[in-house]
Amino acid sequence: MAILFYGGWDGHEPKRCAELFGDALEAAGFEVGRFDSLGILDDAETLKAADLIVPIWTMGKLESAQEKNLSAAVREGSGLGGFHGGMGDAFRGAIDYEWMVGGHFVGHPHVGPYRVKVTRPESEIVSGLPAVFDYESEQYYMMMDPGVEVLATTTYRYEGRDCEMPVIWTKRWGKGRVFYSALGHQSAEFESYPAVFDMTVRGLRWAAR
Repeated sequence: MAILFYGGWDGHEPKRCAELFGDALEAAGFEVGRFDSLGILDDAETLKAADLIVPIWTMGKLESAQEKNLSAAVREGSGLGGFHGGMGDAFRGAIDYEWMVGGHFVGHPHVGPYRVKVTRPESEIVSGLPAVFDYESEQYYMMMDPGVEVLATTTYRYEGRDCEMPVIWTKRWGKGRVFYSALGHQSAEFESYPAVFDMTVRGLRWAAR
């Protein structure tokens, strides 16, 4: 079973993205539950029974019990996967959540074309992507857990300095697998970049129990 909960800032089209990825997961054989509130996070046992949990909720606020329930479910083996602001800019200041994700959004000074470089081509998640590809969207600057396994990066140029910024990564949280991609501002991007859509679905499936 996959749980998708969606909401928060409408600019990231949470409902449409939940439909898009919910349909893809159903096509892959998952039973999918879609929830348009954070109430599902009050149900600790349902979260623990899920094979995959997908947050699509930009900003918003987690209650402490909800954060604890979500963290505990992943630690016990439920997968966690998501993309862009729906997972990487959800619940600002929820420290345990941000640690579990492996990074969190702090800004996107650059919006426009940039280049993404695959760093782990042997990974099944990014196997369908070109080694280097151009992308046009918000280029996320993230605060990072240095322990994540980085699958792709971008060179961030800002205030006269360059740094390699992770774009796609995986990590473990207890027994659970975690997948994140900073790509996918709105649903139209997945139509414009179908290889990124396929990669994101593979990442979600990889994270699943």
